[in-house]
Amino acid sequence: MSRASLVLVVNAGSSSLKYQLLDPTVGATHATGIVERIGVDGHLRQVAGDVEHEQDVACPDHGTALDAALTAMRDHGPGFDPDSLLAVGHRVVHGGEEFGQPVVIDESVIQAVTELAPLAPLHNPANLKGIEATTHAFPRIPQVAVFDTAFHHTIPPSAHTYAVPREWRDKHGVRRYGFHGTSFAYVSRRAATLLDRPVDEVNLVVLHLGNGASACAVREGQSVETSMGLSPLEGLVMGTRSGDVDPSLGAYLARVAGLDPGDYDEALNRRSGLKGLTGDSDFREVQSRRSRGDADAGLAFDVTVHRLLKYTGGYAVLLGRVDALVFTGGIGENSPELRAAVMEGLGLLGLELDETANADGEPERKVTSAQSRVPAYVIPTNEELEIARACLEVLGAAGTQGAD
Repeated sequence: MSRASLVLVVNAGSSSLKYQLLDPTVGATHATGIVERIGVDGHLRQVAGDVEHEQDVACPDHGTALDAALTAMRDHGPGFDPDSLLAVGHRVVHGGEEFGQPVVIDESVIQAVTELAPLAPLHNPANLKGIEATTHAFPRIPQVAVFDTAFHHTIPPSAHTYAVPREWRDKHGVRRYGFHGTSFAYVSRRAATLLDRPVDEVNLVVLHLGNGASACAVREGQSVETSMGLSPLEGLVMGTRSGDVDPSLGAYLARVAGLDPGDYDEALNRRSGLKGLTGDSDFREVQSRRSRGDADAGLAFDVTVHRLLKYTGGYAVLLGRVDALVFTGGIGENSPELRAAVMEGLGLLGLELDETANADGEPERKVTSAQSRVPAYVIPTNEELEIARACLEVLGAAGTQGAD
């Protein structure tokens, strides 16, 4: 292996910069951290091996936030050496119809991601800030964009087409795109390994459940349907997002409540979901309140489960055969109660819960009994490792290298 063997994975938000330094060939993480409150009064948190480090940092922009992260890795981590970098991998939320694979970033890619910003106004511009910062810091290191939407490029037209006027579809790109693709790609391959079968032979229903949540039907290793649509708002109940509502709701509220489009969009994205049902967006708090008999929390839990059952059952019919059900994401990995409720409702598919395995065990484990016709797994996602491995693939494993 050459001296350049590490990948720096960057996930830039509007006021945050998440990062991981990984060796994708062996799956080792050297450091992971986040710089928050960029532009205000920045704060950095990092874990490198057994060393946890926190500090307040002055970072008026993403460039200074990156400098703080690099300094933390040098001073409180693995001893960062730019010559060790093979690539910088960027999570880019929306690749539209153009990007179905990871790509090396050049001016044309930057222009395309910029033009796609109306489809992801909170995410793509922030992702571009991360790209700008790392390109300035490492001008000779390949920068690779890995798109959240790319895994869903295999969804057929029958599934991604909305029944809306052609002008909307052709001129404005109105269609289902789907998100969480990097997570679904990683988890699907890992599930195939646990099933001891090639990924292109397995059919899966994967539930990525966190503050943002979506479901995906995976046929022979490829996405054929997913619950998020034009934006991450469609589909399941989420922390602050409503998921599915009647499309006439916006016009109705404009008539009866004078709600303008901006307020409506803000309400469905930031004040709905669990928060709209209970006042709390944290699923752990909702579960705690439910256990104490709180009626609002009980309803929120039931609505969440109902939506999951509706999507999972529909995807099972669509696939024709389900080889495994997979739970991932913060809630999917850490809520035995939710998993049990979902699997109880899917008895028709032959799922039989192993209560002991579901309640406790290794982070990655099977949670169904030996008698279950369909196995269910908890598989912690690793989007950063998936992005790092995608960098290797797009660079030809050892083709395009960093500085000599």
